Amino acid sequence: MLEYEFRDMYVPRGVSRTAATRLLTEHAEYGHWELDRLRLYPDGSRRVRLRRRIIRQVRATW
Repeated sequence: MLEYEFRDMYVPRGVSRTAATRLLTEHAEYGHWELDRLRLYPDGSRRVRLRRRIIRQVRATW
């Protein structure tokens, strides 16, 4: 079963679409996050939820 960790972010209404895209792209490239959910509010602010897989190592016993 896959396990994910989540990060919730808030982007205020004054941030342009280009700047928000750049912010999310940096998180995706350097932190290995992917977009889980984006909610755009009527005032122009955005609530973003990012996720990334948790990789657990299995300890081998010989």
